[in-house]
Amino acid sequence: MELIREVADQTAEPPVQGFMHMPERANGAGLVLTHGAGGNCQSKLLQSLAHAFAEAEYIVLCCNLPFRQRRPFGPPSPASAERDREGLRRALEVMRQHVSGPLYLGGQSYGGRQASMLVADHPDLVSGLLLLSYPLHPPGRPAQFRTAHWPRLTTPVLFVHGSRDPFASRDELKSAIALLPARNKILEIEGAGHELLRKKADGQFATTIVTAFQQFFASP
Repeated sequence: MELIREVADQTAEPPVQGFMHMPERANGAGLVLTHGAGGNCQSKLLQSLAHAFAEAEYIVLCCNLPFRQRRPFGPPSPASAERDREGLRRALEVMRQHVSGPLYLGGQSYGGRQASMLVADHPDLVSGLLLLSYPLHPPGRPAQFRTAHWPRLTTPVLFVHGSRDPFASRDELKSAIALLPARNKILEIEGAGHELLRKKADGQFATTIVTAFQQFFASP
């Protein structure tokens, strides 16, 4: 059983806003999860994952990026990206008050991209990255790869990728990963698109991701 409590830390700029999932018995590790350009921290995907990770004894903070705190709908602007990354850094600081072991950072699409950019610049922030539906390029524009920072990314990365994601084909993602000096793995969700959750997704979806996460980060 998990305890879910709202987090609204206004002590620094930007503030941290979201929900913390506290397992009945914690294993000492923590995970900060954030959303994509069109979502928020209460998306079905993030909530499913937070519950599954809490069942596996991780403390999880699902947080809203600063752009989403300013307005409930609409995508971020390029000018907000740096502040969004600083918001993730603040969320990690909040989590450090609750965990004694490894701390991980993850996000879907835009949120995952900002997480990876933050960690490329500050590799000691976390023990690993969980990147859900990484937006390798805009749909229909495969030449516009969003990988300029990847050669500087030395933190281990687990990618979770839908086989029907228009932001990256499986071959494009596998090819781009050659740019990463970091240890990495792709968990492909067959039949899933950018949202990952299929209409007829089975109940084991989130558990599959947690199991892959545990196996990958337990490896040397």
